[in-house]
Amino acid sequence: MLSVSNLSVQFGKRVLFDEVNTTFTEGNCYGIIGANGAGKSTFLKILSGKSDPTSGHVHLEPGKRMSVLEQNHNVYDDYPVLETVLRGNKPLFEIKTEIDALYADYSDENADRIGELQVQFEEMDGWNADSAAASLLSNLGIKTELHYTLMKDLDGKQKVRVLLAQALFGNPDVLIMDEPTNDLDYETINWLENFLANYDNTVIVVSHDRHFLDAVCTHISDIDFGKINHFSGNYSFWYESSQLAARQRAQQNKKAEEKKKELQEFIQRFSANVAKSKQATSRKKMIDKLNIEEIKPSSRRYPAIIFDRDREAGDQILNIEKLEASIEGETLFSGIDINLSKGDKVIVFSRDSRATTAFYEIINGKEEPVAGKYSWGVTTSQSYLPLDNSEYFDNDLTLVDWLRQYAKTEEEREEVFIRGFLGKMLFSGEEALKTSNVLSGGEKVRCMLSRMMMMRANVLMLDEPTNHLDLESITAFNNSLKNFKETVMLTTHDHEFAQTVANRVIELTPNGVIDRYMTFDEYMSDPKIKEQRDKMYA
Repeated sequence: MLSVSNLSVQFGKRVLFDEVNTTFTEGNCYGIIGANGAGKSTFLKILSGKSDPTSGHVHLEPGKRMSVLEQNHNVYDDYPVLETVLRGNKPLFEIKTEIDALYADYSDENADRIGELQVQFEEMDGWNADSAAASLLSNLGIKTELHYTLMKDLDGKQKVRVLLAQALFGNPDVLIMDEPTNDLDYETINWLENFLANYDNTVIVVSHDRHFLDAVCTHISDIDFGKINHFSGNYSFWYESSQLAARQRAQQNKKAEEKKKELQEFIQRFSANVAKSKQATSRKKMIDKLNIEEIKPSSRRYPAIIFDRDREAGDQILNIEKLEASIEGETLFSGIDINLSKGDKVIVFSRDSRATTAFYEIINGKEEPVAGKYSWGVTTSQSYLPLDNSEYFDNDLTLVDWLRQYAKTEEEREEVFIRGFLGKMLFSGEEALKTSNVLSGGEKVRCMLSRMMMMRANVLMLDEPTNHLDLESITAFNNSLKNFKETVMLTTHDHEFAQTVANRVIELTPNGVIDRYMTFDEYMSDPKIKEQRDKMYA
């Protein structure tokens, strides 16, 4: 279907890919993973023809069509929404455009040409193209009244959905997507997961959303040491098996027979879970086989994210009464009554992301509410990871001096201690002497997590904490929150975070709060709660 031969990519002295040979076969979904800077997005650009390799080539089987999720959100600004989707199937759109032009200037001379084009158009199911495009748009949350609006009149999140519909339109033979879940809500991501789980053609995707990778991928394609290796199974299987292999490699005295038995038992357990999954029943080609020879240790480095607290909190954590917030006269939430207890791990969310950010800013004393009040328990100490962390990095301190600001003891202020701390968060050697104002988004988040760990609070508040992080950091972060014994308030678009960390769901609406002790999946799938949610946003 799609193959790569002797592909090499080099930027100056840096070799990104070295003589890569691999094939993507029909019916499979490949999740491309790799550390930050490994070349995931570069590889997708080369596959799609938007970038050229240093050497080697990409071959798409003749007669097959490739579709790529557009990353430039403004490129179709001058076109109507429905037409933008139709342009996703270039051969079909070109035929349609020519037919329309010939009819506009009709003559006997072009009648035969019109007839030929209409036969091709019918073979491509062109007469149903408009309705198919409209259906895709509706499923992705773009209302019918917007279908003939110009793209430039949509907001950023709406544009993302239209461009996703464009990529999916016309059943492409190869579908390439770089971070397709960005800016999508839970309901739309769930629809996309189901769509791709039932998709019969080849999908190649880069995503930091582990739940998404687990739901759609039949293979994980790991970029490591300049090579790409395919592994049968989804992300969870790849991660757990690579961790098991790493542990086994460290067990030098363990007999080969014992190691093999442990690997076989692991595969049997995982296969049993896979057989029950949505992916196994929906996507026929979910996993062709799980091979014991494929299980190898990963070279990935995971940060040591461990949250501790100076003291245990009492039973009363946070009390909120009649809290209300608005922006420029628009109500974000109102009538919010919440009593938080020790050990609650809460997903705080809203259909309007501005509401959750305003909520955190208010209860952290950074903004004033329109109405209502809140009070923290006397035994609590709070630590907050804001959505916008730029104010913390408006200086030229080295990372050592930056983190020293949050030290609590003389020992913690020592350079040896701070360098060791930073090393565990993957800032080793000279990286610890970087200045804070030149950090990448992911590095800033790792610094903020270091700060939170140094504070040793018993209440953690996290507003979209996975933004900018790679899969390794996200996985380590997720595990640390599951193990944290105190209280967590969390807003995230990472489904795995929401489902595995929280035991309570609080939704902020313009007309009150919905508050349930249940898992996130239970909350989102409850029809009575959905009915209540719709009423409270009306």
